[in-house]
Amino acid sequence: MFDPDQLTELRRRIRSQAALDRRLLDELIAEVRPMAGEVRTIKPRAAASVALTASDGGNNQVIFNPFYLQVVRVVDSQGKELLLDVVSPTADIDALSAKHFGREAAPTTPLGRLMADLGVRTLSELSPMLSARTPGWVQVYRDLCEWATLYDLICYRDHVNDTLVVRDGRLRTRVFTGDLFARMYDLMRRAIDRVARHDRRRIWLVGLAKKTEVLEYYRLAMSLARIFGRGSPCFVPVPHNLQERVYRVEPDYYQNVGAGDSSRPNPRTNIGAMYFVRFGPHSGDPVWTVDLLACQTAEAQTIFGYLLADAVAGFPIPLYPHCLQQADAFSRVADLDMSIVEDSLVDAVREEVGPELAPIVDALRLATDVAARRYE
Repeated sequence: MFDPDQLTELRRRIRSQAALDRRLLDELIAEVRPMAGEVRTIKPRAAASVALTASDGGNNQVIFNPFYLQVVRVVDSQGKELLLDVVSPTADIDALSAKHFGREAAPTTPLGRLMADLGVRTLSELSPMLSARTPGWVQVYRDLCEWATLYDLICYRDHVNDTLVVRDGRLRTRVFTGDLFARMYDLMRRAIDRVARHDRRRIWLVGLAKKTEVLEYYRLAMSLARIFGRGSPCFVPVPHNLQERVYRVEPDYYQNVGAGDSSRPNPRTNIGAMYFVRFGPHSGDPVWTVDLLACQTAEAQTIFGYLLADAVAGFPIPLYPHCLQQADAFSRVADLDMSIVEDSLVDAVREEVGPELAPIVDALRLATDVAARRYE
């Protein structure tokens, strides 16, 4: 611990450094001040007229060393299971690819349908991060499953109402090979246009992130500049220069589709346009980062109006879309379900070692459980 004399000196140095960095804060305030003129009040819309559908894939790990399993389970906000798989870091990726296709190479899962539509046959073709034993490839596989499920919801699901599809996270990623992500966007855009033309139904896609680097970096400056000073739910587009300053990566990651000149191809890692949105009327209410599908920015007022109705009902996170919270709760494997999954793994290990060695596995599991309960 610091003694009193050290605390005095520490406070003095903190004040001195903060004074030196005041210039940076002034620069950020100057950067965000033009946003005030672009802020728009959200006009509420009746949520009953729109089917709010969210998908989420929980991070469900099951470990009984040396066995490590990841339960990939993607569900929607109604609790309907959209995709289920169990993988291990030691799994053969080519064999994993084959699991998504049936007889005569016909796709049998959302990920298989996405791969077929993009003209690839293996996961290593779909993502460079699955071409070798890259650390964390299981997480990449889970992300691909979530993207495939969103693609399936838009391109292969029948929509009896106007539908707002909500993703937990931004509409940008680096996990796809080459221009495959941009091609997926083009296929989704065509499906959205086809449904609007033939069925007179609207489909919207948004990605909502609880935290982003851009929002955290500019949060104080936005508050001091009173960007969201009005006492109502509101939203504002995030300029490219703010994103460029924070991300410091290739423009593909923050440039909007169609935002460049005609000689520049569309971004390969981003299909969204970034907005800051506050669903509450008060200055202390949380601000979220939302990506609208690039081709739907003209409908921002409509989309945020429907999201507002759902966010007001959000629980347990206040003023956060309730459909996302439901999808997250359904996707998690916890409590009794997790115990069943863990027991299934132990039973599988017992079968592998045989009846003579099975009691050793049981004893090890019992000792592990006792130790874990001791510190709960």
